[in-house]
Amino acid sequence: MRNLAIIPARSGSKGLINKNIKLLNGKPLIAYSIEAAIESKQFSTVMVSTDSEEYAEIARLYGAEVPFLRSEHTSSDTASTWDTVREVLSNYQKMQRTYDTFCVLQPTSPLRNALDIGQAYNLFSEKDATAIISMCEMDHPLAWCGELDENYSLNGFMNCGNGKQRQNEKNCYRLNGALYILDVLSFLENPFLYREGAYAYIMSRERSIDIDTELDFRLAEFLMQNR
Repeated sequence: MRNLAIIPARSGSKGLINKNIKLLNGKPLIAYSIEAAIESKQFSTVMVSTDSEEYAEIARLYGAEVPFLRSEHTSSDTASTWDTVREVLSNYQKMQRTYDTFCVLQPTSPLRNALDIGQAYNLFSEKDATAIISMCEMDHPLAWCGELDENYSLNGFMNCGNGKQRQNEKNCYRLNGALYILDVLSFLENPFLYREGAYAYIMSRERSIDIDTELDFRLAEFLMQNR
């Protein structure tokens, strides 16, 4: 199969300025996803989708392809990752390059590695899947979570009988954003991911760190230096 790795790296991060190229343990954050994709040997093409020529040059330095920059629409704060994917697939089609699958690798998941990508693609084949989406186990049982009103009242926060012992709770999982593998034709026909044919690839919580804040960044750096 012809598989396409898409690494989305918009330059307009507001929480951590230039987050996607911020140096993590001596390398730009984006480099970890590029290197993992190449090392996995799963892809015909590893590309970075960015609106910045500076980001593009860094991506090329680490071995990714950047054949075009994002349009004004997909560079905006309101554009979704899936808007970007559709634009990437359309642009490659105009270049007469088509793919069977694509894999979105968020640069904010630097601890996701080549082994994860390879195992996720193995699962894709074994399940004859239309989508594989990475997840990890939640830190706490779902029964411990809920909403609070503006007065922070706990009235009704837990129903009677919800205070079960933790060891008796079923495992709950959450999206970790590290990787999404999708069949191209299935995605273009129906972009809703969570349906028949979609399966979870489970990752450890350690490798599921998603960098959004300075604290996330420092934690990822600590784990890299001490694992």
